[in-house]
Amino acid sequence: MKVYLQATELTRRVGDKTLFSNINLGIGEGQRVGLVAQNGTGKTTLLNILAGKDAPDDGSIVLRSGIRMGYLCQSPEFPADMSVIDACFWHARQDRDDTEEALDLEVRSKQILGKLKIGDTSCKMGVLSGGQVKRVALANILIQNPDLLILDEPTNHLDLEMIEWLEGYLGRQCITLLMVTHDRYFLDRVCNVIVELDNQTLYTYRGNYAYYLEKRQERIDNARAEIARANNLYRTELEWMRSTPQARSHKARYREEAFYDLEKKAKQHIEEDKMRLQVNSTYIGSKIFEAEYVCKSFPAREGKEELVILKDFYYNFSRYEKMGIVGNNGTGKSTFLKLLLGQVQPDNGRFVIGETVKFGYFSQEPMQVDENMKVIDAVRRVAEYVDLGGGKHLSAMQFLQHFMFTPLQQQNYIYKLSGGERRRLQLCTVLMQNPNFLILDEPTNDMDIVTLQILEQYLQDFKGCVIIVSHDRYFMDKVVDHLLVFKGGGEVKDFPGNYTQYRESQKLLQKSAEATNAKSSSASTLTDNASNAKPRLTEKKRRLTFKERKEFEQLELDIENLEIEKSDIETALSSGTISVDEITAMSKRLPLLNEELDEKSMRWLELSEYN
Repeated sequence: MKVYLQATELTRRVGDKTLFSNINLGIGEGQRVGLVAQNGTGKTTLLNILAGKDAPDDGSIVLRSGIRMGYLCQSPEFPADMSVIDACFWHARQDRDDTEEALDLEVRSKQILGKLKIGDTSCKMGVLSGGQVKRVALANILIQNPDLLILDEPTNHLDLEMIEWLEGYLGRQCITLLMVTHDRYFLDRVCNVIVELDNQTLYTYRGNYAYYLEKRQERIDNARAEIARANNLYRTELEWMRSTPQARSHKARYREEAFYDLEKKAKQHIEEDKMRLQVNSTYIGSKIFEAEYVCKSFPAREGKEELVILKDFYYNFSRYEKMGIVGNNGTGKSTFLKLLLGQVQPDNGRFVIGETVKFGYFSQEPMQVDENMKVIDAVRRVAEYVDLGGGKHLSAMQFLQHFMFTPLQQQNYIYKLSGGERRRLQLCTVLMQNPNFLILDEPTNDMDIVTLQILEQYLQDFKGCVIIVSHDRYFMDKVVDHLLVFKGGGEVKDFPGNYTQYRESQKLLQKSAEATNAKSSSASTLTDNASNAKPRLTEKKRRLTFKERKEFEQLELDIENLEIEKSDIETALSSGTISVDEITAMSKRLPLLNEELDEKSMRWLELSEYN
């Protein structure tokens, strides 16, 4: 295997903090490498160094002769007066004056831009949103067709359809790749090597993300066992050090030197899995909110058609619902949240909010805060402590530690934080308000995987209501129990299941439609070959039979009852108040309940097409 890039003994410090020390990384032809690490540990810095945009303090990087590299940074920039199509060719190696190559390149660029939902190629870069600029930059990199592709958070600002396209594109192409992404499904399906940056050191796992999780746990377990053995021996050697005279023989001095190495190993610390944080949200009544036939649209402008967000939308939100909102960019997901929060007014209809509802809103926009303020002060400004229930409290400092801000980091000034650390701090300021209804708009953007795991556990245990807009499929599958699917043009569908179940249902419907079309085509051919004297019958739309309609109505009741039972079991299991026998019975019932829910939901979806 040809080695495209070799980094040797790299060290980088920022101020008095060492990000990584004497690390080595080789990327060979055909390898698709995913880099994972906590926010603030140097992922982006390492990518910048490998791409030649920054320099290490020590070490060297060798790029194989003749290898072309393409780098997508987190926040790409283009001249404001440059058109989209020119931006796509900005770093391309082909000569635009070569008519044949230029034509081929332009066709390819428009195909990729189309997949990334950038339609107007004459538009100036200065008028695009940050997300659109990132998509143009991604197109620019892909069009170059480099030998080595380095991508920093490529799925940020992509909707689910675009993410699945990019996933397929990178999986099919013979591409050598290094990327940072928080999208765990993306890592699992695209990468064949996972590299973890942890405690200033790189660990390499030759497999996908699922393989990495398994082997990482083995590494941690082995390290803990080694530390435990070292601690046992350390106690013996410590007694010897204390009892032995200072004047020692050469052999004793050798043992003394070995003691200090042993002491260093014994004092190593492997962070234990954090206890699940179960915060007691403020009381929430049975009335949550009701959307009463809400309409919202934005008028046509600059040659664009009218944008319809909601059309006579009705929904009665239930207590303890955990809803996910999905849909393509521009279909109105964030606008829906702002309508609910009263930040945007509907054209018609209204949202009626329950009196006990206390919203906590995590928006896409960065929080407005004095950057010269310390981390701990930014949180204390919101609250000094958070209520855990049962008379227990968690201080602002303890709460921040749960979200991986060490006591030392809490004394840092905000301007020193990385982009991901700022998002994590923003999340803490929202959760410290102790809301009973969380509204999270793209919470996974710029978050590291460890933070996402903590947030997933928090939301699973949260005793309140949740609405999440996210393109992170793994995150949605872990947290939500049903979806609102924004299809555009004011059409919104309620789907009883998580994102993976929704995608599977869409595939089944597509297969069914293809089979129906094939059957119709075959029937049409037979009809055309038949006698022209026979009149062609008009095919009637399939409708539910009386028996199917009764089944459909019963399914709706069954699904609702099963969801209630599931919620009750999950609440009971996390309460800590039930007996061992009850826990055993409920643990056996829960997987059967999920299977029954999946089966009935799929049947409901099948019948709903003819309702």
